[in-house]
Amino acid sequence: MDLNSDLGEGFGPWPMGDDEALLDIVSSANIACGFHAGDPSIMRTVCGLASSRGVAIGAHIGYRDLAGFGRRDIDMDPKALADEVLYQIGALDAFARAEGDRVRYVKPHGALYNKAVHDDGQAGAIVAAIRAYDPELPVMCLPGSRLLELAAEAGIPAVAEAFADRAYTPDGTLVSRREPGAVLHDVDLIVERCVRMAAGEEITAVDGSALKVSARSICVHGDTLGAVAIASRVRAGLDAAGVPVTPFAVGAS
Repeated sequence: MDLNSDLGEGFGPWPMGDDEALLDIVSSANIACGFHAGDPSIMRTVCGLASSRGVAIGAHIGYRDLAGFGRRDIDMDPKALADEVLYQIGALDAFARAEGDRVRYVKPHGALYNKAVHDDGQAGAIVAAIRAYDPELPVMCLPGSRLLELAAEAGIPAVAEAFADRAYTPDGTLVSRREPGAVLHDVDLIVERCVRMAAGEEITAVDGSALKVSARSICVHGDTLGAVAIASRVRAGLDAAGVPVTPFAVGAS
């Protein structure tokens, strides 16, 4: 099982999370590309830290929304969105290559991630950008999403993802952050859920129903309170359950 986290989400002198500590735990790093968070110096620094640790570098693309941290819904023209996604992938790849590695996969952030679950136009724009840059780059997305389906149709590797610290609706989508209980903080529960998902077992949705989430990667959000402790416990739980933690991306160490 791959273990990923959203990193590089500070801006200028304002930090967000503990990137260095998380990079010692996770196997893949979703690095912000400057649109929802991050800046050129942060992007290069985190790429260097990830490269030195053998952590796979992913382009964490989002809407151009620094003020809203990329979590506000923006109904973009698909062609314009494809160009902005292409721009972000290329920018991060430049810094990754300057640090001796390259971008290994793409993962949407926030509102764009959720919109691509059901919106063909926005999902298709992401697919078009990846095809234009490198059709062998995997895209990470929610199981059952339109993005996963359209990527597979276009011959782009699609990697289904689960979330350690987010509540699920009965249909397998994420509970909105506007709703109470959307973000989980009970570490014991988080670890138990991750081990169950890694084993292909059911977890409990927000309404109490059973839900099976099939995934190749598990995300621990870097901006969640106590993220380092949560990620460390999740990794220890997977290790104890005999689940190796390793990058899914081809060529990553």
